[in-house]
Amino acid sequence: MSTAISPTAYNYKVVRQFAIMTVVWGILGMGLGVFIASQLVWPELNFDLPWTTFGRLRPLHTNLVIFAFGGCALFATSYYVVQRTCQTRLISDSLAAFTFWGWQAVIVGAIVTLPMGFTTTKEYAELEWPLAILLAIVWVTYGLVFFGTIVKRKTKHIYVGNWFYGAFIVVTAMLHIVNHASLPVSFFKSYSAYSGATDAMIQWWYGHNAVGFFLTTGFLGMMYYFVPKQAERPIYSYRLSIVHFWALITLYIWAGPHHLHYTALPDWAQSLGMAMSIILLAPSWGGMINGMMTLSGAWHKLRTDPILRFLVVSLAFYGMSTFEGPMMAIKTVNSLSHYTDWTIGHVHAGALGWVAMISIGAIYHMIPKLFGRAQMHSTGLINTHFWLATIGTVLYIASMWVNGITQGLMWRAINDDGTLTYSFVEALQASHPGFIVRALGGAFFASGMLFMAYNVYRTVRASDPAEAEAAAKIAVVGAH
Repeated sequence: MSTAISPTAYNYKVVRQFAIMTVVWGILGMGLGVFIASQLVWPELNFDLPWTTFGRLRPLHTNLVIFAFGGCALFATSYYVVQRTCQTRLISDSLAAFTFWGWQAVIVGAIVTLPMGFTTTKEYAELEWPLAILLAIVWVTYGLVFFGTIVKRKTKHIYVGNWFYGAFIVVTAMLHIVNHASLPVSFFKSYSAYSGATDAMIQWWYGHNAVGFFLTTGFLGMMYYFVPKQAERPIYSYRLSIVHFWALITLYIWAGPHHLHYTALPDWAQSLGMAMSIILLAPSWGGMINGMMTLSGAWHKLRTDPILRFLVVSLAFYGMSTFEGPMMAIKTVNSLSHYTDWTIGHVHAGALGWVAMISIGAIYHMIPKLFGRAQMHSTGLINTHFWLATIGTVLYIASMWVNGITQGLMWRAINDDGTLTYSFVEALQASHPGFIVRALGGAFFASGMLFMAYNVYRTVRASDPAEAEAAAKIAVVGAH
């Protein structure tokens, strides 16, 4: 039974802002990715300038796609989902507005400082201490808005998607604050509070859980709301979703050491990371199966609904990359894959196939509802975007698999006298065709975002602000 909510008006303004910026940062972040991928094909593209070199633009690319594109998608969907499932307005409009402008300020700070070479050198945690402090303040405010809204909910039940969003918010705060502990020596230079192997261990406890909580748990919150909504079916198994939640957050936090196989990290810690990574396959696939089985009786909708296609194909990539990750964590496999392009392919199977596709599907689902329209401007453009994204992702990851295995085998090949068979340059030459295909795949994916931007623009332009506000004020929420 659906229940109408009186005009308490959900706060859709901040959701709209984050949703639009998701598209903007997606284009910039993915466009920059295509540019640096092209630098590996044509090195002259660094223009012999320090701030356009691969080493400076690559961390900017990762920050833009993870924290700008992915982060804005998470803010937008979590604010949307928590209001609709709790049937109440965000606890504070001003704090929500602060999270929007504060988050954009952090991103602009990254765009300015990273090309200039101001960096902590820690992967996914490159931002120097002033920006890291601002990020922490914005994030704690985000937590206050999210959990405050849950506290004032009008429903007795806390929907499972909110459990995933909540865990992602809490753990991301913990990871960021602990890993960024440092001693500033100037405005844009600091030294880590940790040293040696301890520093490496804490960095990859952070780094892998940036993947595990920021790029997985948060987006599973998205999956548990938008897949059932778009399919118009209840979640396959609510019990499985609860088991999935507790198993995932219990195990994921331990997997970081698999980034440090064959390093100075103690062997027991490496083995623990490997074991936990392998066990992690179970809850990951439990969640993927739960999402897929939600389509029972609704598979025919995939023929006509490209938004649902985005959401379901994202689950397929999630299942694939969460099988590949535990496999690559096994030491013997890792001895071949480590430091090769196979790792890059694995990351982008998750980033493009899972994170970007589910975000795109969720944004397409939300935009008409946020702007008082029946549907997006063009279903055909969504279809075009879907195929560009899918083909681009497959080209990207296949080329990196081939490159990675080629590199791993060439680096470990030895002659009878024990000398290396191939030089590093020979392995690089063998990788060149893969670099071309990777740049092409990235270009396909990024071009799809341009179709999305146009589609969103036309949808928003055709919207009636009064209708949009009415949609926010008199919302009808189904039983979640």
